[in-house]
Amino acid sequence: MKTKSVKTETDGRARRKTVALLMIIVLGLSCAAAVSRLIEARRPPIDVAQEEENLYVSGATAKRMSLGFDGLVADWYWMRSLQYVGRKVIARGDDLQFEDLKQLDLRLLAPLLDTTTTLDPQFMAAYDYGAALLPAIEQNDAAIALLKKGIAANPSEWRLYHLLAYIHWQRGEYVAAGELYHKGAQINGAPPWMEAMSAKMAAEGGSRSVARQMYQQMYEQSDDEQVKHMAKVRLMQLDSLDERDRLRRVLQEFNSRSGRCASSWREVAPVLRALHFRLNETGAPLDPTDAPYVLTARGCDVGLVVGSHIPEN
Repeated sequence: MKTKSVKTETDGRARRKTVALLMIIVLGLSCAAAVSRLIEARRPPIDVAQEEENLYVSGATAKRMSLGFDGLVADWYWMRSLQYVGRKVIARGDDLQFEDLKQLDLRLLAPLLDTTTTLDPQFMAAYDYGAALLPAIEQNDAAIALLKKGIAANPSEWRLYHLLAYIHWQRGEYVAAGELYHKGAQINGAPPWMEAMSAKMAAEGGSRSVARQMYQQMYEQSDDEQVKHMAKVRLMQLDSLDERDRLRRVLQEFNSRSGRCASSWREVAPVLRALHFRLNETGAPLDPTDAPYVLTARGCDVGLVVGSHIPEN
């Protein structure tokens, strides 16, 4: 009986200690929450740009702090990269034009992708994403550094050579782009068009046909919807440039025959139909987004309608 009494008393003390500990924890959390709310209420206005600069640690620091869970932390930083861009896009709303992403002010995108790939050097989606978006926000040097880092860590990935060549091509550095395509073409499993692109760079690096191949490959190879959308817009731009060249020839021929420029699209509509242009009810030809082209230079030239989603450059 005495043993049972001692055991009961011991269990009672243990329960009281547990309850006391829980009460201390709850009290501590309540105090912390109250102090946090008080500090937040009394904190002076924050410079949002400055606060944004301090949100993330460097890749090397993140790797030390990951305690061996590099892949898991890399996934977290990758998701933060997507959320970071997504929040910026949502904040712009209907004002956003995907052909001009500089307006998003994505200053943290390069550090986020660098941290992601430091934690997981084989994270191919991060290289793909950076190759497409960083040049679009005029961070070409950051994109080149990211892809060189990727090639060093993944020398057998021919796609990284393709992505880096694409950036050099965008910069008009056709020799460098051609060399990268040639190197990438030597990798086991690289598609035949890699070597073909190397030859094209040397012969016609700045031509529309090369641009079309570049964006077509980007559209087909990428799994990211934003990258695919960007490539699709650029392909429509190339289609529009070709269409405007053909329309200019039609307008020039009309001018040669009649001695004046066209006063409206109706005057050349029969010719445009014969050339298989899509026309609206007023006879105006439509661009790849179904917006009508407009006559400019008093009917002697053609341009994009205000608000067209075709990029000007």
